[in-house]
Amino acid sequence: MFQRFRRTRLNKNLRALVRETSVSVDDFIYPLFVRSGKNIKTEVSSMPGVFQMSIDVAIKECQELKSLGIFSIILFGIPDVKDSVGSDALCEHGIIASAVRAIKEAHPDMFVVTDLCFCEYTDHGHCGIIDEVKETVINDATLELSGEQALVHAKAGADMIAPSGMMDGIITTLRDALDKNGYENLPIMSYSTKFASGYYGPFRDVAESTPSFGDRSTYQMDPANRREAINESIADEAQGADILMVKPALAYLDIVREIKDNTSLPMAVYNVSGEYAMLKHAGNAGLIDYDRVMMETMIGFKRAGADIIISYHAKEVAKLLKK
Repeated sequence: MFQRFRRTRLNKNLRALVRETSVSVDDFIYPLFVRSGKNIKTEVSSMPGVFQMSIDVAIKECQELKSLGIFSIILFGIPDVKDSVGSDALCEHGIIASAVRAIKEAHPDMFVVTDLCFCEYTDHGHCGIIDEVKETVINDATLELSGEQALVHAKAGADMIAPSGMMDGIITTLRDALDKNGYENLPIMSYSTKFASGYYGPFRDVAESTPSFGDRSTYQMDPANRREAINESIADEAQGADILMVKPALAYLDIVREIKDNTSLPMAVYNVSGEYAMLKHAGNAGLIDYDRVMMETMIGFKRAGADIIISYHAKEVAKLLKK
């Protein structure tokens, strides 16, 4: 009886003092999708409020983010020309390198993370070099190009690199390439446990990265495998990752918790496009209290053990926190 009385009579200030989990604007990294051109801001129909932007517009977007207290972004590039090896990703004048330089020049206080992969840059939409006969990614050839890509990002001024391709040995490869070229202190946020998930659908609309054949299940994780998921992250820690990540987030909070309990590294979650789109469309249809469910979801990520949340909701969360 006393316990029930105590819980129901806590006033607002005391509830805040004893709250175990909190969400801060400092927890967030906001994804930006950049392409060449001027004054381009094209909304993605499957992801209301998410846009493809030209670099000049992305620079203005960064100013808005900073006004909300968000000082970290992750960049994805959409090149004009795609080919079998993702050449734009390897070019110092490619879309990502150009975007990093421009944003860091305009906003030196913005922390710029670069997604390192090939799916946005290849004409086949897969995350590396393809064996056309077997229709699968060639792991070691992809690793070699990934090292080159990391150096392009580093030289452009990236503050952190986030390899999302899930190639075996990717962290060792990138760490070696960066260290040998004077970037020993450039951190790597590993997509260490990335599932072959149906939640990625809308992302492929905005990044224009849908595979032209097959799927990515041969180099992404089986959603059914808990022990393998944990081992993948622990292996990336041993290879030199600075931050571990679970992607997607919402259906895998048990994995987040278990990895967090087995590592001392910071944990990130990627609140992916399908998760975002579900809440957006449900909110627009009047099926849920959008703001409440969004914040409840963010608390769930933090409660499970996330230190960092990559989310398309970040701006909306920041506005609510300001209130």
